[in-house]
Amino acid sequence: MSQRIVLLHATPVAMVPIQDAFRRLWPEAEIVNLLDDGLTIDRKKSVDLSPELSQRFVTLGKYGASMQAQGLLVTCSAFGPAIDVLENELTIPVLRPNEAMFRAALEKGMHIGMLATFAPSVVTMEKEFETFRAQVSSEATLETIIVPDAIDALRGGDVETHNRLVAEYAPRLKHCDVIMLAHFSTSQALKAVEAVVDVPVLAAPEAAVQRMRSLLRA
Repeated sequence: MSQRIVLLHATPVAMVPIQDAFRRLWPEAEIVNLLDDGLTIDRKKSVDLSPELSQRFVTLGKYGASMQAQGLLVTCSAFGPAIDVLENELTIPVLRPNEAMFRAALEKGMHIGMLATFAPSVVTMEKEFETFRAQVSSEATLETIIVPDAIDALRGGDVETHNRLVAEYAPRLKHCDVIMLAHFSTSQALKAVEAVVDVPVLAAPEAAVQRMRSLLRA
């Protein structure tokens, strides 16, 4: 019997990368997609995550868990406090979008770079990075660059422009030991970034699939 993994999406542009990663790395898993793209639209309107928006996210996550799910994988990184609630209140594994990628990056060096395209998620992601860094007693540092206009191009269906813009900013982090592509959507620029830097480049979807699979095996 296949294991059901519910993917909780707050933007459509995160869906294809994670679905592709599951097809390649864990095709036996049964994937269920939950999307509320209004979450990202409303998240952009405020620097901080409002209690009302957090509750909307939690409600959607609990609905996903009620669908006989064995695991819940969040694909948007801008809702950290709401994910905290789901981790504490659900009995199934809840995986943050970048947890596995952060852990992999910390194994590769002390100076870690991150290319982001959705600014409201950066504060949450940097806090999460600090949490994982402390857990492994690492002194690693994180340097983040936000790529303007890239996510707007992607939402408009222009993947080529998105990838080009992300790759244009990548050399600014070539001094790092490893570069992370911050969002599931940003992973579409992986090959373009690898072509312009000589350091390892990590994408979140592949790491997340492997991490969820290992959690359920355990």
